[in-house]
Amino acid sequence: MVVTGATGRTGGRVASAARAAGLTVRAASRATGFDWRDRSTWAGTLRGATAAYLAFPTDVGAPEAAPAIGDIAREAVSLGVRRLVLLSARGEERAGPAEDALRDSGADWTIVRAAWFAQNFGEGPLAEELRLCGGLLFPAAEGLREPFVDVRDVADVVVAALTSGDRYARREIDVTGPRLVAWGEAVAEVAAVTGRDLSYRTVPAREYREHLVGFGVPGEEADFLVELFGELLDGRNARLTDGVRRVLGREPRDFTAYAKEAAAAGTWR
Repeated sequence: MVVTGATGRTGGRVASAARAAGLTVRAASRATGFDWRDRSTWAGTLRGATAAYLAFPTDVGAPEAAPAIGDIAREAVSLGVRRLVLLSARGEERAGPAEDALRDSGADWTIVRAAWFAQNFGEGPLAEELRLCGGLLFPAAEGLREPFVDVRDVADVVVAALTSGDRYARREIDVTGPRLVAWGEAVAEVAAVTGRDLSYRTVPAREYREHLVGFGVPGEEADFLVELFGELLDGRNARLTDGVRRVLGREPRDFTAYAKEAAAAGTWR
């Protein structure tokens, strides 16, 4: 099984879950010579595999995602890799072209649409902001709730989709956590398990763009993220799905459980 983004937030966990399920994993990242932007690196990574997990490195809704996903999916099929699982984003209309490109490739595809990751609070820019600044600024309204999903559940669903024969072929699976949590409530839960005084403040999109640039995000990327968040943070995702339970036969992990584990590991020190 090929796992793209094998050193990333989802890819690393997909690789671990796949190995735990007894699968042979071929990690695909720049460290192993694979590059999404260099087609000459694809065949050597895909040849001889029977399945692959595709996670585009910036965002599945980025303009360059659909052409790349369509091209790599067709190349995979030509090399005999027919089972492909794409990580997509729940509620992101911009992801449509990338999803269509996968569907049109001739592969036996599965699309896993994930809610916002619980791990985003403990890994990456948001985690750094919580650690260094004692709080979080974000353009999500105070009352907006999100069913934060644990990335480990996403990984388990991906592996189940790849190891269940044709059961999930040509299907979309939406995965969420077990309850709706407001952004400020999530920060408060992190504060409670760390014993730190952490705050949450919602900000307008324009102010948030300046905040991102101040954290070193390039202007063009900041523009894309602000537009994307403006699309996703309108309440469209404030509902639960049964994707994790339906595929795995158990309830999804709760945000509080994630926060306690991450705090015990020293994530926000």
